[in-house]
Amino acid sequence: MTFDFGQLVLDAEIARLVKQFVGGIRVDDETLAVEDIHAVGSHGDFLALDATMKHMRELSQPELIDRRVREEWLERGGGDVYQRALGKARQLLETHEPLPLPDGVPAELRRIITGAERELGLD
Repeated sequence: MTFDFGQLVLDAEIARLVKQFVGGIRVDDETLAVEDIHAVGSHGDFLALDATMKHMRELSQPELIDRRVREEWLERGGGDVYQRALGKARQLLETHEPLPLPDGVPAELRRIITGAERELGLD
């Protein structure tokens, strides 16, 4: 069995974003930017407002999804989300240090494996 570690990292990113949204979204005068809408008007630029950026960041903080404008993205080399996911997967595989198992767990695992090997005639 082979794993597509880039895809696994992408799946984790999407799951984290979904979990964040399922947790709910605050809706009040501030998050709806009622005062800003009134001040800017129906044809104004809401994306440039500080409140828009603040609340957008509250809703999601993706690590891999690139939200820069196309020109800036291209200036920094472009690259798709899958390539960033592969890079993060490589970094995780190279640097991850798993926590040690609690006392007694390695011995219990060995006991289970030994029993299964005996049962299958592999001892």
